[in-house]
Amino acid sequence: MDKIIIKGARENNLKNVSLELPKNKLIVMTGVSGSGKSSLAFDTIYAEGQRRYVESLSAYARQFLGGSEKPEVDSIEGLSPAISIDQKTTSKNPRSTVGTVTEIYDYLRLLYARIGVAYCPNHHIPITSQSVEEMANKILEYPENTKLIIMAPVAYREKGTHKDLLDNLRKQGYIRVRINDEMVDLSEEITLEKNKRDKIDVVIDRIILKEGCRSRLHESLEQATKLSKGKVIIQILGENAKELLFSESFACPYCEFSLPELEPNIFSFNAPFGACPDCKGLGVKQQMDPDLVIPNKDLSLNEGCIKTLSDDQEGIYYKKLECVCKHYKIDMNKPFKKLSKKHQEIILYGSDEIIHFHYATKSGNITNSRDYYEGILTNLERRYVETSSTWIREWLEHYMVEYTCETCHGARLNEDVLAVQVGGKNIYEVTCLSIKELIPFFKNLKLTEEQQQIASLILKEILSRLEFLSNVGLEYLTLSRSAGTLSGGEAQRIRLATQIGSRLTGVLYVLDEPSIGLHQRDN
Repeated sequence: MDKIIIKGARENNLKNVSLELPKNKLIVMTGVSGSGKSSLAFDTIYAEGQRRYVESLSAYARQFLGGSEKPEVDSIEGLSPAISIDQKTTSKNPRSTVGTVTEIYDYLRLLYARIGVAYCPNHHIPITSQSVEEMANKILEYPENTKLIIMAPVAYREKGTHKDLLDNLRKQGYIRVRINDEMVDLSEEITLEKNKRDKIDVVIDRIILKEGCRSRLHESLEQATKLSKGKVIIQILGENAKELLFSESFACPYCEFSLPELEPNIFSFNAPFGACPDCKGLGVKQQMDPDLVIPNKDLSLNEGCIKTLSDDQEGIYYKKLECVCKHYKIDMNKPFKKLSKKHQEIILYGSDEIIHFHYATKSGNITNSRDYYEGILTNLERRYVETSSTWIREWLEHYMVEYTCETCHGARLNEDVLAVQVGGKNIYEVTCLSIKELIPFFKNLKLTEEQQQIASLILKEILSRLEFLSNVGLEYLTLSRSAGTLSGGEAQRIRLATQIGSRLTGVLYVLDEPSIGLHQRDN
């Protein structure tokens, strides 16, 4: 059938409506408020399409989906499985971003875990881990008759005389070491300055690359990695003289910066492995704002300048404040802005002196104690962290401001994760690009043949999803944008693009005002 035939729709305020709707067309229903647009689109067509689809499933599957009522309609023919995309299901979760909602971020995490190159944040060099086998293969790529020296770095810029280390090497039968880039015989007397930082590399073997040297090379590399916790220095001699540094562990050869094995979950800001330890993966922190707690500084303490105390002058916090003012001789009738800076700070952030608190509570009990005063702002912040009441938390949020986390600068991830790059950008820098910029970025990624094979399917998925978002007019969005800041229309289009990404055909989509909150050009 190439059309949907509706007969006798009477849901809500519909008066026996019968009509035919062509398939494979974009149909717009307009009319004033209350004319029955939603009753026809959602409560009749979508509800019946959904109900019939659910009824075609097994009884076992239906118990998880919950039944839906049959709408008031004589008959509907030619229905397809229906998907409704309305405005109300936007996620207000501060952890949701455009990237996580569209699932593109999951593919990005996979991409970075599989072909990402880790860089040391201190030395800006790539960190890779290589097995002895891989090291040998790399060295054997050099032309025949290349001369090389295999060394094990046993001390890197370390202070001390290193007497015990050198004695130990002599006992193990090593003949030469390189100290601060100078070859020295171990049979000589070696004295090093105690306060100078030295580099010591032990010479394991000298090899000329030729046929049949593989097993000797392999043995020497193994010996070097055992001696220096997985690190090997290869000095290539001759006209193309250079030094190569290999490491068995995922660590910087020069400093102790190391990374765990790259896995998709360490790139998630919603998992403890990857999240910034300071803001716990939110990218922002909240803190009490003195200007919101004391909006009018022309008022005095007795006139209720402190917003959180102004309505309760018999409360325990107000009584404590009176004791503090008495102790420090602060005038409670003086406008707050005319108090000295020191007095203002004591009221807001507390004192480091023990104060005698003596006051009567509302119930008539006398309190007599000696303690530090924690301050109005410190008290509110503590209550925000400790309370289990949603109401108190929401009330306190009125007096707080959000600011970008200083540790991760809004990236949500810890610094180790941000050291991994693909195409010269870390995962946060990629999510900060708009969809319009991302599509060419992924299309023009320069990858090795091996990386290309690993990443081709992942990149295909990422690009197809980005192109759907671009097709529904959202190419100006960035993947790092918080889902709570999207308009109703943007959120619907994102869900529509995610849906179209499933590549099902013959599906009936019912959208609720998808142009809401968007500029005319984006329609």
